Amino acid sequence: MNAAKTRKMLEPHAAHILVVDDDRRLRDLLSRFLVEHGYRVTVAKDASEARARMALFVFDGIILDVMMPGENGFDFARDLRTRSAIPILMLTARIESEDRVTGLELGADDYLPKPFEPRELLLRLNIMLRRNAPVVATSIEPPQSVRFGEFTFRIDRRELRHGEEIIRLTDRERDLLAILAKRPGETVPREAIASDDHFNDRTVDVQINRLRRKIEADPSNPVHLQTVRGLGYRLLVD
Repeated sequence: MNAAKTRKMLEPHAAHILVVDDDRRLRDLLSRFLVEHGYRVTVAKDASEARARMALFVFDGIILDVMMPGENGFDFARDLRTRSAIPILMLTARIESEDRVTGLELGADDYLPKPFEPRELLLRLNIMLRRNAPVVATSIEPPQSVRFGEFTFRIDRRELRHGEEIIRLTDRERDLLAILAKRPGETVPREAIASDDHFNDRTVDVQINRLRRKIEADPSNPVHLQTVRGLGYRLLVD
């Protein structure tokens, strides 16, 4: 195994897959193939051994054979679904559509008949894991700059440029433009602007009109800094 494959095998954050199949040759082949493609793999020869493995490790997905001696894959999947939502990809040598429907009804996420192309199994496994991945909440950082027409406003510097030319703004115009630029394309309520320490109900409209005279070709028919009637204002950006 080359160095790149070894690094993948040792990657601590790689998805951990449990392969359950009574065919030792297939278990070994699948294990090597998945490790080569960046997965951690544990194998089990039957449902009983799979339960023992699951008591020791947390797995990200299971590749489960249907036709196993003793407790078959359908029964194991049925029992597993009563206590776990782990993604299951079922394998079977039987091609009847009834078996596929049964597996899916029991809660399997996907179904692949034997013999199969390893690359198809890998593709299905990747899709299954992505589909079942938890949604991670992320905070959206406000933009550092916005463009509208021929203008660029750097929020961090409070700097407005028309091409390469710096446009002179008053402190209040900078503050107003920064408030709108931090929420590009959104309607910012007039009350939200007026609640800022630098503004009040009387000055908002005055500052809007002054700013329009600097960024609009026709201030009476604004394209960039628009009024949303009854709500507030919005800065339309490119």
